[in-house]
Amino acid sequence: MNAQQAEVYLLSKPESSIDYPFGDEVKVFKVKGKMFATLAIGKMGKGDDEGKQDWWMNLKCDPNEAFALRDLFEAVIPGYHMNKKHWNTVILNGSIPVGEIERMIDNSFSLVVSKLSKKDQKSILLHL
Repeated sequence: MNAQQAEVYLLSKPESSIDYPFGDEVKVFKVKGKMFATLAIGKMGKGDDEGKQDWWMNLKCDPNEAFALRDLFEAVIPGYHMNKKHWNTVILNGSIPVGEIERMIDNSFSLVVSKLSKKDQKSILLHL
């Protein structure tokens, strides 16, 4: 999955929107004003120490699953600039199957929606 595909998939979630609270380099995806993903080139739009320009996507994750995914995939690391217990960074370098990335996005979205008010949850669940 590349960055454009990720963005399209993130924005396909019901009532999702994009915001730029950290500057133009970091796309923040929200549902009902709550962040469920970020997308940037490398470390918050800066690339990595070796000058690589892979896109990095932060996703919320169940803590137990977060650690398991880091063990399974080299391109999944603790959430960059995030709570490392609840967030993973997925490096979009082509090494993770598209279906697995979509599943991680779905889980992040669901975790955030589950913390919304019952009214907001119902309005979103109507679209799933």
